[in-house]
Amino acid sequence: MSTPALKEWSAAVHAMLDGRQTVLLRKGGIGEKRFRVPAHVQARRFLLFPTVAHSHTDRVRVEHRDLLTPAAADSTEDALTLRAGAKVVAAVEVTRPEAIGELEPMHIWTADSVQADRLDFRPKHRLTVLVVQVSALAQPLRIDRTPQYGGCTSWVDLPVDPEWARPVHDDAALAAVADSVRRSVG
Repeated sequence: MSTPALKEWSAAVHAMLDGRQTVLLRKGGIGEKRFRVPAHVQARRFLLFPTVAHSHTDRVRVEHRDLLTPAAADSTEDALTLRAGAKVVAAVEVTRPEAIGELEPMHIWTADSVQADRLDFRPKHRLTVLVVQVSALAQPLRIDRTPQYGGCTSWVDLPVDPEWARPVHDDAALAAVADSVRRSVG
């Protein structure tokens, strides 16, 4: 059994599990032409593969920095702890980047980070806002970090078949988030 996994900053994974974040801001890795949700993933859940960088502190708004220490423990040189997965509720291509600040209540990143790491990074490519329904795993899974999980790509396949807990947010709440995203930046 193999389950697709999306690489995402571990602090964002913890924020989503805590109900503080409902969107992901994506352009794709350096090794990709642009971000996309593969066809085999679109209608199903995927895992969230935790990543960490020391520079995350400056990129997270002050009120969310309490997530950084527990998040860092999920992505070490030797192992990863998988805690959550998600399902795409909506994928909205940003056509009005000047309104990106309206999405601030939906994520933990600073305005400078959103500008530099998302909008200004690869400026010819449009940013995609993923509204996601996140669920914790019934039991966190610890896996060894191997070279096959490296590289600047968004997606990897993991040899696990997790048991899922209930979603953090219900369908109605996330439909409202998706409508708000479309009105703001879509």
